[in-house]
Amino acid sequence: MNRPSLSPEASSPGLKFSETMRGYFSEGTENDFETAAEAGRRKNSQFRFSLTMVTDNLESALSDPAHSFRILGTASATTLSPEPLAVSGEFNLFTRDPARTGVRHMTYRMKMISEDGHAYYFDGFKTIREGPPDKLWPETTTLYFTVYHGQSTSGAVLGKGILRTSAGDFLKQLTTLQVTGAPGNAQGLAAAAKFGDFFAGTLWDTYGGIVARPRYLKADAPPRKKRPLNAPAPETHFFNTADDVQLRLLRYRGGRKGPVILSHGIGVSSLIFRTDTIATNLVEFLVARGFDVWALDYRGSIELASSSLQFTADDVARFDYPAAVSEVREMTGARSVQMVVHCFGSVSFFMSMLKGLEGVRSAVSSQVATHLVTAPMTQIKCGLYIPEFLSLLGVESLNAYVNDQTGWEGRLYETALRLYPVPPDQHCTNPVCHRITFMYSQVFEHQELNAATHDALYEMFGFTNIHAFEHLARMVRVGHIVTASGAEDYLPHLKRLAIPIAFIHGGKNRCFLPESTEITCNMLRELNGKALYTWQVIPHYGHADSILGRSAARDVYPYIARHLEETAD
Repeated sequence: MNRPSLSPEASSPGLKFSETMRGYFSEGTENDFETAAEAGRRKNSQFRFSLTMVTDNLESALSDPAHSFRILGTASATTLSPEPLAVSGEFNLFTRDPARTGVRHMTYRMKMISEDGHAYYFDGFKTIREGPPDKLWPETTTLYFTVYHGQSTSGAVLGKGILRTSAGDFLKQLTTLQVTGAPGNAQGLAAAAKFGDFFAGTLWDTYGGIVARPRYLKADAPPRKKRPLNAPAPETHFFNTADDVQLRLLRYRGGRKGPVILSHGIGVSSLIFRTDTIATNLVEFLVARGFDVWALDYRGSIELASSSLQFTADDVARFDYPAAVSEVREMTGARSVQMVVHCFGSVSFFMSMLKGLEGVRSAVSSQVATHLVTAPMTQIKCGLYIPEFLSLLGVESLNAYVNDQTGWEGRLYETALRLYPVPPDQHCTNPVCHRITFMYSQVFEHQELNAATHDALYEMFGFTNIHAFEHLARMVRVGHIVTASGAEDYLPHLKRLAIPIAFIHGGKNRCFLPESTEITCNMLRELNGKALYTWQVIPHYGHADSILGRSAARDVYPYIARHLEETAD
């Protein structure tokens, strides 16, 4: 049903509603919220408030990311005052957590003044996490709060507690919703409907689970504002491989260390190393430490026309790496280069080395190398020959980009990915994220991505050709790298990997398990000596978040930089 729209330029109606919450509070700073509330319950130290949330301009309140409302009301806490305290402050509805994907907050920040003039400050929050519907009631009706002396959080902490909304109070709250300042009934109904869409829609998106409505991308949406990188402007170098495929290198001159070539995974591009959605990306991190950084886009890069071609990891190994290493050595005059290789880029790099790639003196391998140990769901997909089946149907590529569901292929794809099992703590309503999971398995831990990165996944993930998937599936089935036809052309030459290599792996990687690089590392240690190889597991990280994680600059990048510095020329 089409509803009347509210123009922000016009005099927008306002809105107000009331809320009552009750619970317990206890003094002391050493307890957490649960312990404090239980201590307050034992002492019968009750806390209650009745608040009215008010905005004079609903359109502004809903369009502003802070979603701010004024608070007016009273609070009762016998520990603080025998009489009710007058309350005023600010309420924020469903504000997004910038550091944690799929997390929103309702915040209550208000002054409480007693009749005799004593001032206290109430700082409370509800945390709303994307997940199954059974979390809706407890999370939206539980408020954790801290009370401070004075009129701000700069005062000393007095105590903590927890408040909850009863079913009866919630039903009463629904009856208090009132539109104010509307010039007529039609405008009032439109304003109420708009607030209802926002409130119920946010809850539906957050708690709908696999049936939540997907947030489709708009092809005509304006480009988002990007931050400038803390790195020199890149120099762009296009070059051709021996089989006449054009590739690209982006050079960031950070200093005399290196040169270092960064190689991405499949279905993405070098943007994963240079995205502006995190505070410090890998390019910025290495540039700041004096490295001459070269971000490689090989033929699988979604930023190149070649990504639409059919190719295998053999092609990348045979043609792309020799051409890229040769190009960088010629441009810099360096005798050798260092490599940071991730995912499919790592698998194909090791293939290239085992086929005789020259000019590489050290490498950092992220998440997978010569051996592939995968989670059960990935094994099932590969064991059922799903990529081969799709190829027989004429499907030439899988796509992570979503803007509609036109055509039977789109509808079938959406149905399949909705049925794909996702861990309970990894639910979200981003359809690009769904497709990424269906295509590659769970490639990141949501809690390690910030909201900006999660929202911009469509920029970083795109097409992957079906032949590359078929090749990966074959390697998963046999457990190690082989040619696309299944020939054992690589592992017999492990002595060619007698260079310093640091293996890093996400401890919670659900795509390639940590045993993958552990097997490779142990085999090379036994064959070429322990001194050349290190293996580092990064706790709490998955697969792609080791590169794109909100705190990767703190938790992951230092391992990469350390190895590169230790193997400097």
